[in-house]
Amino acid sequence: MTTPTAPPTPPARGRRRAPSRMERAAGRAAALQRPRVLLALLLLLALTCVMLLDGYLRAEVGGDQRVRSGASASDVPDDVLDGGPILSFPGGQATTVSVPDKTIVLTFDDGPDPTWTPQVLEILEKYDVPGTFFLVGSMVSRHPGIVRDLVEQGNEVGVHTFTHVDLSYQSQARVTREIEQTQLALAGAAGITTTLFRAPYSSQTDAIDNYSWPVYESLGEDGYTSVFIDTDSDDWKQPGVSKIVEWATPEDDEGASVLFHDAGGERSQTIEALPKYIEKMKAKGYTFTTVSGVMAEQQPTGGPAAAPDATGSGDSLQAAHHKATGATLYEGKALVAAVAVAEWTVPALSAGLVIVGVAVMGRFAMMLVLARRHHRQRNRRRFSWGPPVTGPVSVIVPAYNEKECIEATLRSLAGSTHPIEIIVVDDGSTDGTAEIAESLGLPGVRVVRQANAGKPAALNNGVRHARYDIVVMMDGDTVFEPDTVRHLVQPFADPSVGAVAGNAKVGNRRTLIGAWQHIEYVMGFNLDRRMYDLLRCMPTIPGAIGAFRREAVLQVGGMSDDTLAEDTDITIALHRAGWRVVYEEHARAWTEAPGSLGQLWSQRYRWSYGTMQALWKHRRSLTDKGPSGRFGRVGMPLVVLFQVVTPVFAPLIDVFTVYSMLFVDFRAALLAWLAVLGVQLVCAAYAFRLDREQYRYLLMMPLQQLAYRQMMYLVLIHSCVTALTGGRLRWQKLKRTGEVGTPAGTTGAG
Repeated sequence: MTTPTAPPTPPARGRRRAPSRMERAAGRAAALQRPRVLLALLLLLALTCVMLLDGYLRAEVGGDQRVRSGASASDVPDDVLDGGPILSFPGGQATTVSVPDKTIVLTFDDGPDPTWTPQVLEILEKYDVPGTFFLVGSMVSRHPGIVRDLVEQGNEVGVHTFTHVDLSYQSQARVTREIEQTQLALAGAAGITTTLFRAPYSSQTDAIDNYSWPVYESLGEDGYTSVFIDTDSDDWKQPGVSKIVEWATPEDDEGASVLFHDAGGERSQTIEALPKYIEKMKAKGYTFTTVSGVMAEQQPTGGPAAAPDATGSGDSLQAAHHKATGATLYEGKALVAAVAVAEWTVPALSAGLVIVGVAVMGRFAMMLVLARRHHRQRNRRRFSWGPPVTGPVSVIVPAYNEKECIEATLRSLAGSTHPIEIIVVDDGSTDGTAEIAESLGLPGVRVVRQANAGKPAALNNGVRHARYDIVVMMDGDTVFEPDTVRHLVQPFADPSVGAVAGNAKVGNRRTLIGAWQHIEYVMGFNLDRRMYDLLRCMPTIPGAIGAFRREAVLQVGGMSDDTLAEDTDITIALHRAGWRVVYEEHARAWTEAPGSLGQLWSQRYRWSYGTMQALWKHRRSLTDKGPSGRFGRVGMPLVVLFQVVTPVFAPLIDVFTVYSMLFVDFRAALLAWLAVLGVQLVCAAYAFRLDREQYRYLLMMPLQQLAYRQMMYLVLIHSCVTALTGGRLRWQKLKRTGEVGTPAGTTGAG
């Protein structure tokens, strides 16, 4: 039987059909969404870059900790091995310079450090003594203010590589990168570059070997002066203040380049020993200068030299420091700015990860406990909603271009063990969906045609045509089991129940994408619904299977097109109107999940953005009083936490796992990730047990966590971007294959 509404006139032969209102709206929406998808991807790329930058600042990928020792020095000239601590290559010839007698070049390695370097600077300023600081580029980029203070105080700086690696093991490209990146960091921090260099793990000239010598030669050709030491305080060993002072003191009034450390570990002994050392050396008649001061006094190529002042400051510093200009200056500032962002972002994300981790674990625990209680409560032999509901109900099937699925949907309904009428609302289909429904000749089926207006309008039209007090709503691509409607309507024996959510199952689970969604439906949706049911704050009745009191639907104004998630919208509205919403696990519906990543993206984008819209629309539920305010007090915070906030940050678990594997501890990070996966597998296995599903699908769960969850993260970011920038979509039609058939005789095992 059909309504007298005339079917749409077919297009004239040979003329191109004009796009429908639905198609035009979908085209406009797609055009608007592309920039937002791009922005979501850019946000993910930016986060990845920040994480990589932060990790690189601490140790380059693979963290090369090798230190060479005992290698031959047969290729190194003897006058270099036995010469002074300052090595340069004027005219391409290796030349060394020694520190004059009664002169100290005070050098510091491994800084700047926010704790120890300022204390060292305070001591140097107090005693009017200059220092030469060999800085690690990654530390410079993280603490630019300290470097500025250091230079402004009149101290000298040199390059100590960017990641503090033994350069004798590195390629020429890596050596160049270590030097250039440190120079960029100095340019960004203090507006200078330097010609001084000291290699890590090579403090004295006798440490030069056949592997490191080419590095010094190459840097010398580029104009760098390599600085070694005569005397090592060995303060990093923390031998005690007196030992540090003793070991740093040269013999027989000789001059010396002396090594201390202002970073790289606990340096309290250094801070205590440094003033004692300065006082001791001054008492012995020593003066303090810088590397540039020594070179200005003793130029290896001859010629007059300006005498350095007692502190080595002033013009003598110009020999080592050069003002950064042009691209070097701007690239340096960009590096420092990027590091500042990383320095703020990564700790913030780390704190967020802890919160998310606690929330995720709490959610799993809550789901397991409440799902078990729900299952035991609803499956007790004596459990009953009240007298059996046996009266006929109306089943509304909104359909838009469902020719592949509509026959299977209607035939499954025709086999229902509960009396029903079937109302197919054809929403302006152009593929003959209405004609197929009529041609089947199934009893109790009515086809209502309307101009294309969207799913909410189609459902409301079906409610208006319904003859009975209980209406079941489903999708046009869904099939019911024979007992589905009977199970679905039994909770209406309780007069406080206004709506019932059914158990939606993925029918096309043979593909990888289908299997992933199957896991998500069983664990993420149905386990959640058990929890929300006991808490009496069910947020969503699935569009694939839900039942409503017609009175309740009309009371809240029917299905609204204010949001993309009309199912969530009306569910929350029912809560606020004082109705109870419950979950019936035995009422199973088999739906066709999206078969491609593009289709899946479109569907989940609509779901996530629609949920945000619905939550915002009903934000005043937070202040609702009485029983009707339960959703605002309990449900709203849980949905925001578990369906918006936590999913946005949940991929941080994976991001930080990769970060930790690359930059921290591979084994520990892998074990932590496997532990989280194990908890999820336990929850999923329990959910599969409750739904009587086959466990073999859980073998795909690790891959789902690696790939599928990241896509869901991007979808949610896309939704958040849309919410911030504004946007609106109409009811989207996904491509269907019709492969989900009537599941007659199934028991839920898939």
